[in-house]
Amino acid sequence: MTPARMAEIHAAAFAGHGQIWPEGEIAAMVAKPLIHAVTLAQDGFALVQIIPPEAELLTIAISPDAQGKGHGRALLASVMAQARIAGATRLFLEVAADNHAALALYRSTQFIQTGQRRGYYQRPGGVGVDAITFGCDLSA
Repeated sequence: MTPARMAEIHAAAFAGHGQIWPEGEIAAMVAKPLIHAVTLAQDGFALVQIIPPEAELLTIAISPDAQGKGHGRALLASVMAQARIAGATRLFLEVAADNHAALALYRSTQFIQTGQRRGYYQRPGGVGVDAITFGCDLSA
């Protein structure tokens, strides 16, 4: 999947409620040796930074027309598997408290909430939204 397609999916998935990553930013990230792109056909992608024994899910995005079909769960499982193969034993992530679909996904899998950053994400109009941090043991 190209950075252009990733940017398109990211913009559609986060329109109006999140930071949208442009193509140049995505291209620069995937060029880094420690950042891995995990894709789901042309419907979704995730970027994960793996520095064993830890990994951090930087973003996960599913095209809106493909949402609600289990693709996010499948993509997350692929991310977890790739992180394990690369030697990570722990996966971390953060998600906006108003991203209810993502929160439901993480809470329904092996992730445990580890913290909260008050007002971390800025929304239009200067409204702050908390970041919820999660962790998952990949060695289990």
